[in-house]
Amino acid sequence: MNSENKGLWTRDFTIITLGSVISMFGNAMSGFALSLLVLDYTGSTLLYSIYIVLFTLPQIIMPVLFGAWMDRFSRKKTIYTLDFISAGIYALASFLLAKGWFSFPFLAAGVFIVGSINSVYMTAFQSFYPLLITKGYYQKAYSISSVLETFSAVMIPVATYFYNLVGIAPLLAVNAVCFFTAACMETQIKAKEEYIETRKEDRDTDNMQKQIFLDIKKGIQYLSADKGLFAIAAYFTVSALFGGCTSVLMLPYFKGTYANGEYIYMIVYGMATAGRAFAGMLHYKFQIPVHYKYTIALTVYILTSLFEGALLFFPIPVMALIMAITGILGITSYTIRISATQAYVPDEMKGRFNGAFNMLNTVGALIGEVTAGALGEVFSVRSVMLGFGLLTALAAVILIGRNKKAVSAIYNTQQ
Repeated sequence: MNSENKGLWTRDFTIITLGSVISMFGNAMSGFALSLLVLDYTGSTLLYSIYIVLFTLPQIIMPVLFGAWMDRFSRKKTIYTLDFISAGIYALASFLLAKGWFSFPFLAAGVFIVGSINSVYMTAFQSFYPLLITKGYYQKAYSISSVLETFSAVMIPVATYFYNLVGIAPLLAVNAVCFFTAACMETQIKAKEEYIETRKEDRDTDNMQKQIFLDIKKGIQYLSADKGLFAIAAYFTVSALFGGCTSVLMLPYFKGTYANGEYIYMIVYGMATAGRAFAGMLHYKFQIPVHYKYTIALTVYILTSLFEGALLFFPIPVMALIMAITGILGITSYTIRISATQAYVPDEMKGRFNGAFNMLNTVGALIGEVTAGALGEVFSVRSVMLGFGLLTALAAVILIGRNKKAVSAIYNTQQ
């Protein structure tokens, strides 16, 4: 539960923050380098989209399945155990690639396993992190989280430079060290997970499998029964469609359209990173007025969808400016949404809620990846991006706008 100490920077919160920084930076560096490896090795947008899909696919079932698990067992142990496992996987991959044992099927199997681990980890982390936040500091805590996640994008140009200089194997080795260090730190978190005791009787039942599937059903029922949470989850499922489209089409588009396109891609999306970092620091210092949160979030949802949908119709400097603006707006809406929903959902339901929410997002992203990859073979990338952007803006108007009372009851609350 939340620490009784005053202030945000308690011992446990500091540990989880530093641990996530280390693992995030290593993962960002190796992840982008692997994307470049796939494009360089295969030269195929289709195989690149398959690579993305294989990472996404296990995230459909894993979050909702293990979300129920997270409400019964230690989320802390799950987090550091998965970090230790990830360290071992990346160390093994580094060794194999250093020896020249590379093939696309080998990479596909590896990315499927990593995607499975990542989906369980994110559900555990999202459900455990709020327990380490002192009451009244949710916005500050999530602004820190968003800024750190944003700064991890700084590793993308670093990854590109070192990938071209030394290859992929050393980068994976560095990532293995990062995960191992983070796991060691996370073992030192002392927070008590009181929800475990409240579910202990269920955990000790003989029919564990049946009970967990019952928990999954209850989690989905909880999400669907709350009109506000359901509207938010439904909108972000559609938004994830757009995210899946972007993840499949943008890097290949820049590489195929411009000389040294990966660097132009980094510049354009680097402006989004700068915007998110700037906005995150503002949200740490200044509270968003409670009664404006819903209106701000809805406006941002619509504007960012339209801006990003039209992005590729502009020259590069304007693209960079648009991404800076969407970065600022995006972190603002993210801070509102994540802090509000995590404060709103009871501790004993967080695992199931986050699992169901992540599953819906993954389904949306997967559909977006597959659909965008197919449409990109028939229509121009710019037209596909615009279509997805308009669809997402419309979803915001219908799902968030038409459910104002229910959604604002969640967003317009003091955490």
